[in-house]
Amino acid sequence: MSITAQMVKELREATGAGMMDAKKALTEVAGDMEAAVDWLRTKGLAKAAKKADRVAAEGLIGVAVSGGRGVAVEINSETDFVAKNADFQEMVRAISNVALTSADEIEVLRSTHLNGKPVEEVLTDAIARIGENMTLRRLHVLEGDTVVSYVHSAATDGMGKIGVLVALNGPKDKAEAIGKQFAMHIAATSPLALSEAQLDPVVLERELSVQTAKALEENAASAKPKPDQVIHNNIIPGRMKKFLSENTLLGQAFVVNPDVTVEQAAKDAGVEITGYARVMVGEGIEKEKEDFAAEVAKTLGA
Repeated sequence: MSITAQMVKELREATGAGMMDAKKALTEVAGDMEAAVDWLRTKGLAKAAKKADRVAAEGLIGVAVSGGRGVAVEINSETDFVAKNADFQEMVRAISNVALTSADEIEVLRSTHLNGKPVEEVLTDAIARIGENMTLRRLHVLEGDTVVSYVHSAATDGMGKIGVLVALNGPKDKAEAIGKQFAMHIAATSPLALSEAQLDPVVLERELSVQTAKALEENAASAKPKPDQVIHNNIIPGRMKKFLSENTLLGQAFVVNPDVTVEQAAKDAGVEITGYARVMVGEGIEKEKEDFAAEVAKTLGA
């Protein structure tokens, strides 16, 4: 497979690796981007790629909570100007409130009535009125004894660029007191899962594969190689333990008090975290990057 300059550029942006290293990685794995990331990490030349870094979509996350139920709704727009539009914000709030009382799935929400019209039609009317394309993209519903919410980079009350919901069991006053701190922690750290048991097995297997290859390669290049049993029984498990502590909510060091894990902080507060949702605007959407200078030149016929 031919390795293009664009492929090399994309890999460099995703991993921070040098040009020649990125090109070599792509060559070694026949152009497979994910495999190239793993190859670079095995060589110690890159950190794990964060797909969120490549996100470039606009809009708002609307959050609404009542008792033991919370929802986070993502409505996208073409530009950030629309996210600041009072008309758009009012629509996001209204749709979020409808979702809180009437919907568990995105398709149900689209057909649920708001002010006498299906939500989908309300969105179509807004597109015509505001003059920009919009999409109702995601709905997350979370339930528990107590559900607490937090909005990061808030545009106005109850909506912003990142919406977080946290479900907790335990006394309501204690859950609400510390729940906001947990929600802010989640917004900042973006854990992959609540615990190891809930982590995607594919993600876990991939990380084990990378850490195993990396540890064996480092050991082979060492002036004083360690016995294989030390690598497999100590080094690799240690690295996987670190990965889990960094990427599972309950295993992470609590940002408010890094001396304890989130799990321990919850226990100390007399509550239990049973679930969470973190929704960021445009997460997972790839948006073509425009060369503004080239666009102007094209318009002027240069």
